[in-house]
Amino acid sequence: MNRMCSFNMKGVTQKIFLMIGIIIFFTLIGCNEKEVDTRKEELIVAQEGEPKSLDIHKGNDGFSLRINKQIYSRLVESNGKMEVEPGLAESWKNIDERTTQFKLRKGVKFHNGDDFTAKDVKFSFERMKNSPRISFVLPPIEKIEIIDKYTVNIVTVTPFAPLMAHLSHPALGIVSEKMVSQNPDALTLTPVGTGPYKFLEWKLGDKVILERNDNYFFKKSNFKKLIYKNIVEASNRVIGLETKEIDIALSISAVDQEMIKEHSELELLKKPSLSYNYIGFNMNKEKFKDIRVRKAINYAIDKQSIVDVVLNKGGKIATSPLAPSIFGFTDKTKAYEFDLKKAKALMKEADLEKGFTTSIYVVNGEIDKQIAEIVQANLKEIGIELKILVTENSSYWDMTAKGNHDMFLGSWGCVTGDADYGLYSMYHSTAKGASGNRTFYSNNEVDKMLDQGKIEINKEKRKKIYEKIQLQIVDDAPEIMLFNRELAVGVQKNIKGFEVHPVTLHDFYTVFRLN
Repeated sequence: MNRMCSFNMKGVTQKIFLMIGIIIFFTLIGCNEKEVDTRKEELIVAQEGEPKSLDIHKGNDGFSLRINKQIYSRLVESNGKMEVEPGLAESWKNIDERTTQFKLRKGVKFHNGDDFTAKDVKFSFERMKNSPRISFVLPPIEKIEIIDKYTVNIVTVTPFAPLMAHLSHPALGIVSEKMVSQNPDALTLTPVGTGPYKFLEWKLGDKVILERNDNYFFKKSNFKKLIYKNIVEASNRVIGLETKEIDIALSISAVDQEMIKEHSELELLKKPSLSYNYIGFNMNKEKFKDIRVRKAINYAIDKQSIVDVVLNKGGKIATSPLAPSIFGFTDKTKAYEFDLKKAKALMKEADLEKGFTTSIYVVNGEIDKQIAEIVQANLKEIGIELKILVTENSSYWDMTAKGNHDMFLGSWGCVTGDADYGLYSMYHSTAKGASGNRTFYSNNEVDKMLDQGKIEINKEKRKKIYEKIQLQIVDDAPEIMLFNRELAVGVQKNIKGFEVHPVTLHDFYTVFRLN
């Protein structure tokens, strides 16, 4: 009996363990399936830096703009072809040469449930005007008139030709008057807009998580979550693509592009950028007040080597401060060719045949360092000793805004696609410093033409004005025109509906996954 009882108990125990094992097995399968399903509902995008602010009117850097474009909406939007489309304004018309009337969408709600009305538009533009970060982006608005709950007039101080292009700038998002009036700093911790995605969480140094806005007035996104991962190293972004942890990787380096092309499950998307890369002189510094020195340095730089070696031929030598696709670009300006003989002759004319010592500020990044090292070697040939000062983003912007630099490696993205935005902030004497003119360039004739270009409505006349401006700026040589690069984005092959934006301000609500 005892042996029989012992035998039976042993059998029962084995069965119990077998049942537990089966339960655990199927539970794990269920969890794994759930995990896979959840991942399919997420779109993970890797970018090379972290936003400064998710308050739309406080963050004008590229990393902030990319994310804020998803959270907030503007009166009008700009697509990947730089075409202006309806946004919170479904239509508009010119009342006179200074007044444009906008008919607003009805039934739109902010992410927190507040109703969107004309009051929010007026409040938002007044808030923008008081923001040191984005006030320079604004059109010259004299006043905003509320006609009724869903109609507003924007009245400019003068006729302003690029009005619609400026209004499409991602930083000009509309916020809730009710929410921000109650707490002016509310958007710092809880970004709220009317865009395709709602803010969920910001894990500093790691990622920003957004969730789908099911009430978005355009097409609802195919993904429940949009996650921006902060991955500084380009090679690590590509590794993330290979392991399928990343769906879309921005800013693919030249060395990684071939690998993506050859990968059976990845795709490389490319498009010419509207950005302009250059090296700026501080024209307040005595050594750079002499145009012969500035031109000598221009002739001494082998720009083709920079394009070939650093960009792996992923760009073209810049011939103007405007990229070729921008309205107002002219092909009549030319790049300074690589000519050491001319460079040395100009240095001799300036009584600087023995050269001098100077420095250049660059942001901490592999590409910037490589460019600076090529420039350093080039300038040594004409007797100039160049010290490379590598700094972090915040310090770089602060130092160059205050003019505490000799030279700096810079770039300017023409977000609106119009020559006014591409040139005014960079070269008008009133924009010196933080507004964009970090070379501290000043030319009265250029100022007059830039002011004229804003108010001229006739497109052909505007083109002629901007052509003259570019010719003058290139001749004055306040900087070394380097290149217009080609943008490269890596994506999983099953990701469709994504269009590369020429200033990297991509839309994601149109994206979908095949399987």
